[in-house]
Amino acid sequence: MRNERLNQGDRISAPVPAGTLSGAPVLLFGDTPGVCATKEGEGGNIAGRATVWTEGVFDVSTTDAVATEGTKIYITAANALTVTATGNTLFGRTLHDADGAGGTKGAGAGTVHVRLAKV
Repeated sequence: MRNERLNQGDRISAPVPAGTLSGAPVLLFGDTPGVCATKEGEGGNIAGRATVWTEGVFDVSTTDAVATEGTKIYITAANALTVTATGNTLFGRTLHDADGAGGTKGAGAGTVHVRLAKV
């Protein structure tokens, strides 16, 4: 059948670094942010691939302080998340949930809610 839609495209099997765990932030194809839904090589994926969410809002870890909702979060070449733009790729923006939490945090290890950037 021509132009058959295979799936919604919000999660795809994609190449990831060896040992990547479920829940890890990744940068696909040099510009597409994602969060692993499966561990590398599991969930029907061959070695070197994982199922990756490319749309949505996720709790992600960063050690940087995030002062305001809507702060841009960037991903480094090592797949770490930061508020530093220089040399990094936009990963998404922080968001509060309905009770006003999750979009900000102080310095040190912790999580924020991030809506993945669209490419």
